[in-house]
Amino acid sequence: MTIFKLPQWGEKIADKKWNHALVWILRLVLGITFMFSGFVKAIDPWGGAYKFAEYCNVYGFESFASAALGLSFALAALEFMLGVFVLSGSYRRGAPVLLICMMAVLLPVTFDLALTDRVPHCGCFGDAVVISNWASFWKNVALTIGLIYLSFFNRRVHGIYGPAVNWIVGLISFVFVACVAYNGYFKQPLVDFAQYRVGSKLGVPANIDGDGGNMVFVYKKDGVEKEFSLDSVPDEEDGWEFVERHYKKGMEPKGRVVEQPIAIYDKGVDVTEDVLPDTGRVVMFLFPDLRGVNISYSFDLNEIYAHATKQGIQVFAATSSSDDDIKWWNDISMSAYSIYRMDDSELKSIARGNPAVVYLVNGKLVWKSTLASLDKDKVRVADYPVDQYNSDYNQKKLLSKCEYGFLLALLILLVVNRTHVLVMLFYRLIRKKPKETVSEENPDQEEVVAVETAEASMAVEEVTENQVKESNHSRYAPKQDDATSENSDKE
Repeated sequence: MTIFKLPQWGEKIADKKWNHALVWILRLVLGITFMFSGFVKAIDPWGGAYKFAEYCNVYGFESFASAALGLSFALAALEFMLGVFVLSGSYRRGAPVLLICMMAVLLPVTFDLALTDRVPHCGCFGDAVVISNWASFWKNVALTIGLIYLSFFNRRVHGIYGPAVNWIVGLISFVFVACVAYNGYFKQPLVDFAQYRVGSKLGVPANIDGDGGNMVFVYKKDGVEKEFSLDSVPDEEDGWEFVERHYKKGMEPKGRVVEQPIAIYDKGVDVTEDVLPDTGRVVMFLFPDLRGVNISYSFDLNEIYAHATKQGIQVFAATSSSDDDIKWWNDISMSAYSIYRMDDSELKSIARGNPAVVYLVNGKLVWKSTLASLDKDKVRVADYPVDQYNSDYNQKKLLSKCEYGFLLALLILLVVNRTHVLVMLFYRLIRKKPKETVSEENPDQEEVVAVETAEASMAVEEVTENQVKESNHSRYAPKQDDATSENSDKE
């Protein structure tokens, strides 16, 4: 029984070949869409957590912001697993219904975003594919229509795997997502979709090429935010706190991708050129939330600072936290490195983690990592080269291993689950081969054989009929011995 009962017209087309083809097309399109959406979210769990926290703040659910990371992983795993189910035809009844329930929540949310632009983009596909809010809404409408159609006809078309092993398909999918998300959380995303990737150039001050005059600087005081031009930026000593900066409307650079330039401030003064020179080596510590940093990390941070300084490398930290938080961290961690202010979105787009460590040479990003993933045996050795701290982390190789393992596990499961089908197909193929060979070599001979076979079968049928008649006659006819004995008695 299905939740969506087929109407009369549905029964008429359910077993049509074109309907089966349409069901497989929808499985392919919808399955790949949800698998991709879940995959890119699992690649970057930190990015998903930031987006969830943004949604919670916008819609007034601040209390759920602390669970943003868990919600990010849960959504990634759910979308990817349901996408695999739809694509493979597993859980043919349940998978489309669960996705329809998900779309029932996402449709009104994306419609509200399209109308109000409360969030710049929905984050449906993470940072991999950024689409407008209206495009996201119409995309969800199309997906919902396809899912409703599948909910009627999906159970009428067999899947790739048998029902008995559907749970194993889900388990394999979950393990794959968990492996990808683990690396994205504890190290760095296996595929970097962020604006500032390894090899990109940092150290672009806001006032270069006149861009600073085209930008608006947002500061906050007493809970009230106010916008300033470059010439009227307030002094942070007067109680103003830097929030963000962005281009003036209509003043975005033309003819190239709009990228917010990196800007680092020290008490309201742009010091980007000083701390990120075009030449030399630099180590950056990034703190999205100073209050959320485990205090035990301060030892390794101080060790890296001491070893890097000894090797002639400049070290500083950047955070989007308040000045009070910076003072608190300096007191509790006994740090000797300088801590500057950065825009929160810029800081998070450079590297994931709290804290994260970034290594640059001549302003170019060489490697980045969470502090927790760095080998302590390297960090705590004074003479170990800082540029080799992250040398054993190969993102492409790890992703390839995860993908090959996932596909190989599904293939092995398919062979084991469908062995009897493969054997039957192979057996039928072998049986058909001799007949096809005779037909190709001498078609006339095949006709003669067919005629002779037909005549022989007719003869066999005729003999069989005669035997049946004789049997019936002998069954009901009186026995000769009995008749003779009766006559003898009479005499």
